[in-house]
Amino acid sequence: MAKTSVRVRAKKKPKYSTRVVRRCWRCGRKRGYMRDFGLCRICFRELAQLGRIPGVKKSSW
Repeated sequence: MAKTSVRVRAKKKPKYSTRVVRRCWRCGRKRGYMRDFGLCRICFRELAQLGRIPGVKKSSW
């Protein structure tokens, strides 16, 4: 979990567009972020396992 101050800082509009930090909306993690879902890999896996992300199911082969 990211600190609250870090989350708030990431939400502010940066001076330059290259300074944008995308964070998981659930936990605030910035590494392993997936733009399509707005989640980090860990939260994505948890929610997909519970079936809470529409159109995503566990693969097996």
